[in-house]
Amino acid sequence: MSAVSKPHEIVERALALATSDGCVVIAEEHSSANLRWAGNALTTNGVTRGRSLTVIATVDGAQGAASGVVSRSAVTAGDLEPLVRAAEAAARGAAPADDAGPLIGGDEASDDFAGAPVLTTSAVFDAFAPRLGESFARARAQGRELHGFANHELTSTYLGTSTGVRLRHDQPSGTLEMNAKSHGGTRSAWAGRPTRDFTDIDPLAVDEELARRLAWAERKVELPAGRYETLLPPTAVADLLIYQLWSSAARDAAEGRTVFSRPGGGTRVGERLTGLPLSLRSDPDEPGLECAPFVVAHASGDDVSVFDNGLPLTATNWIRDGRLDRLVTTRHSAGLTGLPVAPPIGNLVLDGLGEGVGERSLDEMVASTERGLLLTSLWYIREVDPATLLLTGLTRDGVYLVEGGEVVGEVNNFRFNESPVGLLSRVTEAGRTERTLPREWGDWFTRAAMPPLRVPDFNMSSVSKGV
Repeated sequence: MSAVSKPHEIVERALALATSDGCVVIAEEHSSANLRWAGNALTTNGVTRGRSLTVIATVDGAQGAASGVVSRSAVTAGDLEPLVRAAEAAARGAAPADDAGPLIGGDEASDDFAGAPVLTTSAVFDAFAPRLGESFARARAQGRELHGFANHELTSTYLGTSTGVRLRHDQPSGTLEMNAKSHGGTRSAWAGRPTRDFTDIDPLAVDEELARRLAWAERKVELPAGRYETLLPPTAVADLLIYQLWSSAARDAAEGRTVFSRPGGGTRVGERLTGLPLSLRSDPDEPGLECAPFVVAHASGDDVSVFDNGLPLTATNWIRDGRLDRLVTTRHSAGLTGLPVAPPIGNLVLDGLGEGVGERSLDEMVASTERGLLLTSLWYIREVDPATLLLTGLTRDGVYLVEGGEVVGEVNNFRFNESPVGLLSRVTEAGRTERTLPREWGDWFTRAAMPPLRVPDFNMSSVSKGV
């Protein structure tokens, strides 16, 4: 951008151009660096940079305020006024917003609101890349092929409102996904890791984990569909509970449309969901999982409102000691339901204290299993019934048979039918919580920490012939 080049200047200029009753401007500077490899060799790498701008105009009317939202990427100086005018026109042509309310006010600004955005570069891989090369050499020597992708992103978000809010947040996020295959491709194993800066990921350790899983797969065992005692690793637990969080809007529950609706009316807040002393929580300041401490809403929906932009976020327990403690609310839906304001937060942690919780690693849980299944990951998760939050999906890249405390072989893949709420009610053990990468939802939600869970009767509804 020529005349207006810095993100905070874009925000200020857009707000100055606004003629509507209210205005919110969100400028985001995004950069990424990545590595990709296949067959024990790097194939591509690259660095990208981009900018996006969202303008939200609000117009007061006799029946209530209306809102108009316009988002653009690669905005130039000449685009700025037309974008603001387009948002205002959208607001003037819209019906009163169901979630309308006063914009968040305040004259406090982030100390670095006027600072330059933080950018990532290929230097983020300086320590990681040589170790990755060592893992290629070892895998090649031991007869397996490594394929994968490492991605690091930094997004600097600048949020300003016509009511005086000036907030900024820098969000780093990184992911590693690595797949190991035997020569000939008859055996496959997957592992994923989340990171903020790639200093805490050792690709040699990941390769060692994959080599162990490939060795387990040397023996094949065919099993029929049915209910099995199953050990869910943290990544699978994350995929299920993230979907549960996404399905926990208070208004939907109060209107009788979700698993969190109370028969006869109201919500299930306060009900016990699990017999174990587990807590499902989010916290912008969670160590290693830090995320935006204020609402950033580009559009309104069941669980977010553009009128809440800039609202401070604090530690929230969705489940506390086994009981449902909060459902996701905007200021508007909190008023409708009588529940506390609890906007969504960009991380999710399942942990707890007490008997059967947080005591053992996944390997130790395997060692105490007489007979059961050990999963690697889940994918293609889809909702079947919102009233029970019944989900279906497939196992992927390794389902292993455990007998006498040892993994004795790999079994076929399955389609499963389970509700995460139902699983929590039947869980008999939760291991130690660790940071994990959700496999299914990793493109949208990377900041999670989960324990492995023991479920006595996980429903493998049919055999899947897929990988």
